[in-house]
Amino acid sequence: MAHLAGRFIVFDGPDGSGKSTQFRRFAAACRGAGLTVCEVREPGGTPIGEAIRDILLDPRHVEMSVRCEMMLYMASRAQLIDQRVRPALDRHELVLADRFISSTLAYQGTAGGLDASDIIAVGRVAIGDRWPDLTVVFDVDERTAASRLNPLLDRMEQKGAAFHRRVRDGYLAQARDMPDRYAVVDATAGEEDVYAAMCASVRSSFATASG
Repeated sequence: MAHLAGRFIVFDGPDGSGKSTQFRRFAAACRGAGLTVCEVREPGGTPIGEAIRDILLDPRHVEMSVRCEMMLYMASRAQLIDQRVRPALDRHELVLADRFISSTLAYQGTAGGLDASDIIAVGRVAIGDRWPDLTVVFDVDERTAASRLNPLLDRMEQKGAAFHRRVRDGYLAQARDMPDRYAVVDATAGEEDVYAAMCASVRSSFATASG
């Protein structure tokens, strides 16, 4: 796993895809292999980002517009890049992120109706040139995903089956459009099978990049 030092990998996918479980397991394995790992989550990852996260996910904020959502996610992301991600990469650490701009493109873009070009334009301001080397999408249908969610849903999880179907479509469209920077893993399988498929995808992606 030494070739992953200085890389920026995002784990992403619909709510209930199991990505966070796989994220923790992969991070532990990388540390066990001797890598220094910087783990971050979105929104959040910094004191400012965590305050923004509380606003974004609070079920009371039903009046929040999609454009406001997008800008708040980007504000959290800008702070995360400056405070955590860029310094870690400068130290040649492996940065693992639980969600990133791929989530904004899927949730506020494909599902929410914002134009992808607008999101990308704001993203360039928020993160500059520090885009992920690889985004692993844990793909799961909305029915399976819903069965895995906590009954106490946050504001984003409460948006309904049709919304989450569009979210899934958004992730898959990104992977089709950028196959060199995305890997899709079938997350409907058991945890062990998903982990094995994810590790194989990561190996394959960076073998291609270095070869």
